[in-house]
Amino acid sequence: MKPNAEPERPPLVYVQGVGMIKTFADVLEEVKDFQVHPGDLLISTYPKSGTTWVSQVIDLIYKEGNVEKCSNEPIYQRVPFLEFAVEGVPKGIDLLRKAPRPCLIKTHLPVQLLPKSFWETDCKMIYVARNAKDVAVSYYYFYQMAKVHPDPGTWDEFLEKFMAGDISFGSWYDHVKGWWDKRNEHKMLYLFYEDLKENPQREIRKVMEFLERPPDDRLVEKIAHHTSFKEMQKNQMANYTSIPATIMDHSISPFMRKGITGDWKNKFTVAQNERFDADYKRQMEGTTLHFRTEI
Repeated sequence: MKPNAEPERPPLVYVQGVGMIKTFADVLEEVKDFQVHPGDLLISTYPKSGTTWVSQVIDLIYKEGNVEKCSNEPIYQRVPFLEFAVEGVPKGIDLLRKAPRPCLIKTHLPVQLLPKSFWETDCKMIYVARNAKDVAVSYYYFYQMAKVHPDPGTWDEFLEKFMAGDISFGSWYDHVKGWWDKRNEHKMLYLFYEDLKENPQREIRKVMEFLERPPDDRLVEKIAHHTSFKEMQKNQMANYTSIPATIMDHSISPFMRKGITGDWKNKFTVAQNERFDADYKRQMEGTTLHFRTEI
């Protein structure tokens, strides 16, 4: 390797058939034994589905709209990422062991890889799902800037990998359906990114009701303002600019890139869209789960 060459990106490691970032896979045995507390709240998503957005919303609800309290630490410390493990940044599992309870916990794990204690403990869960086409586009740009992932290749190559589920955290289809099928077995609120974009205040109210917080229109309005894409994009405690550039290179693509619904139309060719639609129909057959690809 040349002295100034980029370090080689690690290949995916497969855990129970699910592709994982290598350093994340290395800590999964440790993660498996994690004991959740009944008062903890799990925020779960497939990557690039509004995780940071919803985490900031919930942290502001917990802190009763106190923006200063939400600015003391970056989001990945306020809402530790359960399976996160990258050299130079605190591991999610270590942050969670030290976190005062109850706490917020983030994960991208599919249902089958989530530690058993989550299913055995009466803790609440919020899942956020985003339409597959926008996720694919957003994930492609994220793969480029977040160097813990394998090289994404061309957009066409990445789209094929996405449809096959041959990417970090596995199949989008299996992920959203797996959590959808669990939603009535546990205290779970299943939200949609498109609904949040369409009417943030309505969805924030829904979250507050789920968390058994009293209705408060002024608080809802304040949270909606401070968690708008424009505000989040410039918030250094939410936009991941505090992560070393060797891990996330924002000069390639910002972590918070567009935050819109329907951006897939700017990336998919007609042929790609037709192929994707046919494959989507096959993979989503039989589920009651439906998405909007534009609002």
